[in-house]
Amino acid sequence: MSKAWIQAKHPEFVRDLFKFFCQACELLEHQMASFDADGTVEFEVLRDIVGTEMDKGLLWRMKDTAHHVFRNDPHVHLGGRFLDWAIGYIFHETVKLKEDAYQKQNYAPWFHTLIKGDPDSSGAEREIAEQLFQILSQTEESMFREIARIRFIMAKCRQLLPSYLHRYSDNVLLARYIFSQNGLVMAVFKDEYDALIRTIYGEETERMYVLASQSLRLGGWMDEAAQAVEKARQQNPTSKIVLQEKKIIDNWSDGMQA
Repeated sequence: MSKAWIQAKHPEFVRDLFKFFCQACELLEHQMASFDADGTVEFEVLRDIVGTEMDKGLLWRMKDTAHHVFRNDPHVHLGGRFLDWAIGYIFHETVKLKEDAYQKQNYAPWFHTLIKGDPDSSGAEREIAEQLFQILSQTEESMFREIARIRFIMAKCRQLLPSYLHRYSDNVLLARYIFSQNGLVMAVFKDEYDALIRTIYGEETERMYVLASQSLRLGGWMDEAAQAVEKARQQNPTSKIVLQEKKIIDNWSDGMQA
């Protein structure tokens, strides 16, 4: 991919990066909550979200997209460079978690069965087996540390992303995603959601809905555009940009009824 092409697609990459981050947070937090509850994560889920060189998973695509966004932005600031590193760190730490999950899921039961199920083994063999099993038992400690690091880095990404995205407050694709997937975005950012929107859009937070409406309208999704502009109207009923967008939607609606 040429640098010119990447820069031309930059608004899409910014949207995709935010989308991948929200999706990754949801999937990883579900696995980490499972570990909190019973000490297990699903190897198959981690395998799929990491993927392979030939079949990249969600985290791999997020890492690559972060490189496209931050390494081809001539105005990237320190926070952007930290985000590039942090998102890559999440990927690599999840790779380690995946491998530990495989060991625990597949070999821990196997070791336990062998140790308990072979009464004819010699004392020396059983002693060595017990020692090897102790190494395997440390896998859970490694998983605990990996999960703690992933959670910490994701939290820092949630703090850094809004400031970086402020520069893209006119990105209609980003606004459309936040509106269309608002439940997911709110679930990921939780009590940081309001700060996310304020940091990106300033005091005119209704702009997010107006931009989303414009993108949806241009894509032919008029009902969804009407929902977005109504959200904007509820936030600021006297805003000129809100009233302008609402007039366009209303004119279309009137034309459909004529």
